[in-house]
Amino acid sequence: MILVTGGTGLVGSHLLFDLLQKEDKVRVLHRSTSRLDRVKTVFGYFTDYVEVLFNKIEWIEGSLTDLDCLEKAFDQVTQVYHCAALISFDPSDLQVLTKSNVEGTANMVNFSLSHKVEKFCYVSSIATLSTPTEGTKVSENTPWNHTEEVSVYAFTKHAAEMEVFRGINEGLQATIVNPGLILGGGFWRSGSGLFFKMIHKGMKYFTDGKTAYVDVEDVVSIMVQLMEKNIFGERYIVIAENWFLKDFIHRVAGEFGVKAPQKKAGKWLLEIGWRVDWLSSKITGKKRKLTKNLAKTSVKIQNYSNKKIIEELDFTFKTIEDSIVSTCAKYPKP
Repeated sequence: MILVTGGTGLVGSHLLFDLLQKEDKVRVLHRSTSRLDRVKTVFGYFTDYVEVLFNKIEWIEGSLTDLDCLEKAFDQVTQVYHCAALISFDPSDLQVLTKSNVEGTANMVNFSLSHKVEKFCYVSSIATLSTPTEGTKVSENTPWNHTEEVSVYAFTKHAAEMEVFRGINEGLQATIVNPGLILGGGFWRSGSGLFFKMIHKGMKYFTDGKTAYVDVEDVVSIMVQLMEKNIFGERYIVIAENWFLKDFIHRVAGEFGVKAPQKKAGKWLLEIGWRVDWLSSKITGKKRKLTKNLAKTSVKIQNYSNKKIIEELDFTFKTIEDSIVSTCAKYPKP
């Protein structure tokens, strides 16, 4: 039995489709608020037998911090794909992020050890990787800089990685993947899907930042291959290419046939922007949209290396150009 957390998210839903093609017995732990219909949407991109595949899944409602629920979820489980995570860059969410991402991952590791789970894969993020020295690419060996200002999301995901490495030291056969910005269809109100939605509606500004991108199908393929080939005790940066944000936004706008933003948001405008956003949040009580860290990251030039995973699996990534085209093609028609 394979246990998947985060199965109703972008990576998790694509992972479920892949696993079910192999006739694997799959159990998914999901929250009461999860949208199970989104899994069907993703399945519909690849097959006409959506209901047949969907009905093969064993669904368990619960949370990563509910120990009684986890005891039930881990019954007869031999493999775990831990994809679940709470994503927020709002500093006021630190406590809830710690509860879900750190404590939740610690629970997953502990139950995997006590139930003698044979294989464990954790989906982390390139957000946990620090800035390298000038002129070099970020690699798996770039040390975590505790003095560097990072987002609350990155802080808790890094702490979650430490829980997985603790498990590895205690005998857990585990691997960690650190994807870049994951591209794929089906989720247009979160992650990269929200980015596509914003570009489709029309954006006024772009920034000079640079980051790494990867197609969701490549992320899933790498996760499954690492597990099938019993490659454990390591973490791998999973990215296809490094793109400037301006180039990415303009390419997506071109594919949608909408006007691309022509104005650059410089550091001074972003400095004003996150302060206005903070004040607005205090007055209205609404969630932050532009935090200080996000403003800083949006103009940061980061280059990531995928050398390790390419050499490990002899892997060929889908180009980001092709990923943009396929993702835009899935965007709902008006």
